[in-house]
Amino acid sequence: MARNRPLGSKLRYARAMNENKRMPLWVFLKTGRKVRPGPIRNWRRSRLQL
Repeated sequence: MARNRPLGSKLRYARAMNENKRMPLWVFLKTGRKVRPGPIRNWRRSRLQL
């Protein structure tokens, strides 16, 4: 990431990277697989829509 980037966009990127994790296994077990995980995006291969 570039050093000279506005703080707002840095925070948005940080939040997107924090959300970019697997859903815990206990959520699947508790809901009977009714909750579907979102796609996990790699920050190098795909552009984040920020």
